[in-house]
Amino acid sequence: MLGNFGIKDIIDILLVAILMYQLYKIVNKSGTSSAIFKGIVAFILIWITVSYVFQMRLLGSIVDKVANMGFLVLIIIFQYEIRRFLMSLGSHNTIKKISRFFLGKSPTRLSDSVVTPLVLACINMAKSYTGALIVIEQEIPLANIEETGEIINADISTRLIENIFFKNSPLHDGAMVIAGGRIKAAGCILPVTQSADLPKYMGLRHRAAIAVSKETDAKVIVVSEERGKISFVSAGEIQINVTPENLQHLLTGTFSNEKKKN
Repeated sequence: MLGNFGIKDIIDILLVAILMYQLYKIVNKSGTSSAIFKGIVAFILIWITVSYVFQMRLLGSIVDKVANMGFLVLIIIFQYEIRRFLMSLGSHNTIKKISRFFLGKSPTRLSDSVVTPLVLACINMAKSYTGALIVIEQEIPLANIEETGEIINADISTRLIENIFFKNSPLHDGAMVIAGGRIKAAGCILPVTQSADLPKYMGLRHRAAIAVSKETDAKVIVVSEERGKISFVSAGEIQINVTPENLQHLLTGTFSNEKKKN
C-alpha cells in the first residue's frame, strides 16, 4: 500500500487538510460550539473506516445516506458563512486576493482622511444620543444594498454624516454605505438577524449590523440612540461600548487586542 503512495496522494492529503482547516475557521467565526467540529471530524473518520477501509457494504450504505443528509444540515447551519464565501469568491476582488496571497501584498486599509471624520462623527452622535448605522465596504461589493437607499456619492465629512443621521432627516432611519473612501448611499435597508441570543437592549440597528456582517465581509458601526454608546461589528461578532481610540484601530486594522463577544 505504501509502495503506491505518490505525489498525488500527498496533494490529496494537503487539500483535505486545507478543507478541514477552512471548515474549522467557519465554525469558529460563527460562534458555534467546537463540539460540532469535533463531531464532524469523528463522523468523517468513521465514514472512511467503514466505507473504504473495511468496505462494509450494508453499514457503509447507511453511513453514506447519513453523510448526504449531514451535508444539507451543514448548509443550513452555516448558510451565512457559505453565502459570504461564495459572494467573496464571485466578486471582482477575487483576483486581488489571489495576487496578495502569492505576492505577499497587504490589503488596502482605510486612510486617515476617511477614518478621522468618521470617528469624530460617531463621537458627536454618541454624545447627542443620535442613532446611526454605518456599513463600510471591504472586498465584497455592496451595490445591492446601495440600491435600496438614496445614492449620495460624496466625500466623507463629519458634518455630512451628522446631518444624514440627524433625527429630523428623512435618511436617519436607514444605513449609510461607505465604499472607496466615499459616502455612496444613505437610508439603505439591511437584512435583520432573528437570533434570540442577543440582549434585549440591542435594537434593529444592532440586529441589522450583525446580519449584514454575516452575509458580507463589511465592517459596521452602530451608535445607540438609547444608550449613547458605539458598537463595532465584523463577521457577525459585536463589540459594545467601543472607545474612540479602539474604533480608530479597528477601522484601520491595527487593533491587536482580543475581540470580545457580547
